[in-house]
Amino acid sequence: MPKFTHHLFVCCNRREPGNSRGCCDPTGGEALRNLFKAEVKRRGLDPLVRANKSGCLDQCELGPTVVVYPQGIWYGHVRPEDVPRIIEETVIHGRVLEDLRIPDELLNTKGGKAAADSATPPASQP
Repeated sequence: MPKFTHHLFVCCNRREPGNSRGCCDPTGGEALRNLFKAEVKRRGLDPLVRANKSGCLDQCELGPTVVVYPQGIWYGHVRPEDVPRIIEETVIHGRVLEDLRIPDELLNTKGGKAAADSATPPASQP
């Protein structure tokens, strides 16, 4: 079997309602991942494109999140209506969707909080 051309990891992590970090799959139904799987199949891209559920991708504040490999493109705030566009533009045509892309400087910063904290100079000592 040939190797995958694209591997999409869709965060399906659940958190308690009201969690300050948010939740990528509040219903627990893996709806977003299922939409990706259906779109891949509908377009005849399987078995070379695979959409998998993932555990926490640690970008919770920017979720729901999807990461596309091997390109390493991180998408945030992904909605069901974004799925066909991600498949068409990113998977098929290789284009990054800037309106969904999580900027590199926000990755692993808890939604920019850590980046903002590190940019704030420490208080001066008297």
